[in-house]
Amino acid sequence: MTSGSGNGSAPVRRVVVTGLGAITPIGNDWRATWEACREGRSGVGPLRTFDAGELQLPVRIAGEVKGFDPAEALGKKEARRTSRYIQLGMVAAREAATDSGFDIAAEAEDVAVIVSSGVGGLDIMENETLALHNRGWRRVWPFTVPTMIADMAAGMVAIDLGAKGPNFAIVSACSSGAHAIGEAAEIIKRGDAVAALAGGTEAGITPIAVASFAITQALSTRNDDPERASRPFDKDRDGFVLAEGATVLMLEDRDHALARNARIYAEVVGYGATADASHITAPDPDGSGAIRCIQRALIRAGRRPEEVGYINAHGTSTPLNDVAETRAFKAVFGESAPRIPISSSKSMTGHLLGAAGAFEAMVSILAMYDHYLPPTINLENPDPECDLDYVPNVGRKADPTLAISTSFGFGGHNACLAFALDPGA
Repeated sequence: MTSGSGNGSAPVRRVVVTGLGAITPIGNDWRATWEACREGRSGVGPLRTFDAGELQLPVRIAGEVKGFDPAEALGKKEARRTSRYIQLGMVAAREAATDSGFDIAAEAEDVAVIVSSGVGGLDIMENETLALHNRGWRRVWPFTVPTMIADMAAGMVAIDLGAKGPNFAIVSACSSGAHAIGEAAEIIKRGDAVAALAGGTEAGITPIAVASFAITQALSTRNDDPERASRPFDKDRDGFVLAEGATVLMLEDRDHALARNARIYAEVVGYGATADASHITAPDPDGSGAIRCIQRALIRAGRRPEEVGYINAHGTSTPLNDVAETRAFKAVFGESAPRIPISSSKSMTGHLLGAAGAFEAMVSILAMYDHYLPPTINLENPDPECDLDYVPNVGRKADPTLAISTSFGFGGHNACLAFALDPGA
């Protein structure tokens, strides 16, 4: 199961990606999602989950998953006793497991599940609080606790697929999904699992979420033009678009994957995690935490900054993030920064919150595997302070062999994942 040794002592395990699963505002599986990414299609539209007009909310757009029937996807029993974020996570995990061809039942005790969420079952918390106050405690749904807590998607994926290895969720706001993948890779490297289903899931499009983000002026109010509302690095950006979805990757010990002739999409070569320790919601304006995070990922990967061929940026379409992130890229990559293509997938999907980092990790992997860089759409009037190559509006063919994905969250959480094509696979 090992693939080398560190200084002649402990074996060094390498971790590869052998399965993909996704359900997003632009596709209900990973292939449809990737096709939409390539074509630069937006999944943002008028908010349908609830009536924002009735609540007089200033934001009436979102990136919603479309045409998803949980009863059809999971069966009526599971649909009745799970919340939407769990349902989305289970669907993505099932797809990743199937795509990998990994026999979980045969090695159940060595398969981890690290599926994260930023807000968990926020819809359940909101609905059942209203039920308590309006109808009394006896009308509160008996499944409230196990469907609202943020670790239950990981628990339900493990139950559904029979995975008995390490199992938990990481809650780090909008970097949750990226941290899940990074920490899952570490679990495999230290020998506590041979494989892991890792990623993030989120279904936080609720009245209280929209109201709470809106009151802080974090959301775009481009209600009359939803497909052009998410516009990272554009001078006219006015906030992010709230979205939902899930992405799960199957990570696997490389020797184990090679032994079973698995398809390998990419290798997880680096992971960095830092804190800004600066502000509760705003990024460090100098990008210092992001800088250290990216540098740590590259050091762990044993790669030089100029070797990076593609970056999938956090790119939220907020005034503060996009400038701070651009500064961080310039600080890390120096003279190479203008030559490295960068794109923000959030321009198409909106912001998947705790699932964003996992989704964007998948996009980074597929950009290498499919030799194609997805665009940053709606980049029509570039911000002078965001003057790098953000692959504006139209994707392009390319052959990157090293890609990074950056994820940042409220509270100053930073994560960076580095992936490389595996030439020996």
